[in-house]
Amino acid sequence: MNAFYEDIDDEQEEGLFFPDEGEETGSTPMYEHFRFVADKGQALLRVDKFLVDRMMGATRNRIQLAADAGCIRVNDKPVKSNYRVKPQDVVTIVLDRPRRELEIIPEDIPLNIVYEDEELMIINKPAGLVVHPGHGNYTGTLVNALAWYLKDDPLYDPADPQVGLVHRIDKDTSGLLVIAKRPEAKTNLSLQFFNKTTQRKYLALVWGIVKEDEGRIEGNIARDPRDRMQMTVFPEGDHGKTAVTHYRVIERLGYTTLVECRLETGRTHQIRVHMKYIGHTLFNDERYGGHEILKGTRFTKYKQFVQNCFALCPRQALHAKTLGFIHPSTGKEMFFDSELPEDLSQLIEKWRTYAHSKEVEE
Repeated sequence: MNAFYEDIDDEQEEGLFFPDEGEETGSTPMYEHFRFVADKGQALLRVDKFLVDRMMGATRNRIQLAADAGCIRVNDKPVKSNYRVKPQDVVTIVLDRPRRELEIIPEDIPLNIVYEDEELMIINKPAGLVVHPGHGNYTGTLVNALAWYLKDDPLYDPADPQVGLVHRIDKDTSGLLVIAKRPEAKTNLSLQFFNKTTQRKYLALVWGIVKEDEGRIEGNIARDPRDRMQMTVFPEGDHGKTAVTHYRVIERLGYTTLVECRLETGRTHQIRVHMKYIGHTLFNDERYGGHEILKGTRFTKYKQFVQNCFALCPRQALHAKTLGFIHPSTGKEMFFDSELPEDLSQLIEKWRTYAHSKEVEE
């Protein structure tokens, strides 16, 4: 298991961070994670294609990003993704931390199972649960919980990237996820996500009054060159991956708005980044500045009200509410809807009460 084995991304938290393009990697110790030796009969082949052919689950785009960051080396020298591998070249992938072999330890963590059959499961993930072991989170994840729950299933191997998570959501986002128990199911479901035929809707509370009743946000998403812990929108040019989010206003609540977001693509932090891009950062989204009071009055009473809201829902106000797809073997259309978790439900009600009292005063 390694961070190259990424499935179709949903609103996911990634665990692998390459150095920024142009950043000197020589000043930081680099550790070899993968090594491949081209055979004597190797035909000239681009290094990104060479690696894709040898690393199950690795995407060409991700390998190209690694090359841009100086993490792909041939005969101990950094190369770009268009380098052509020759016979007996030694191709390595290096990172700025030692390799850690991930052993998926089964852990008895409660799961909210919405649906299950022989091929798949639907989980309603609570906020605070990391979905996959990675840098800084090697235990206590959804994958560890699944390993425990399915420990008596001889056909399910938690360390096999051909089964398990089909898509992901962030640690502090709650909501629905589909899990594949069999390789054929994962292949089929992943293709549905790739072809954008799945149905995914989220509910989010965002800062400010969204003026349009509905809209479409389009802008490439990539890691922010100034802060690798964040993603950002690149509206023009070839940088990043195409991303499209459709939104619809559900309710305007004082200085916040409850919106429904429908994903056309699934990029890292997509909803969080796209809503900030149009000036409506998610409420209490610390990574993107939503944990500050971005709209409203300067009155002490109002500031205390917002602080109470932050305490009531101490995470970004985002919930993966619905999920729809075609069952891999039966061909039946499956659709699931989840209730809002209590913290988010109470937060919305608190803002609703505030908005009503504000209207009465005016």
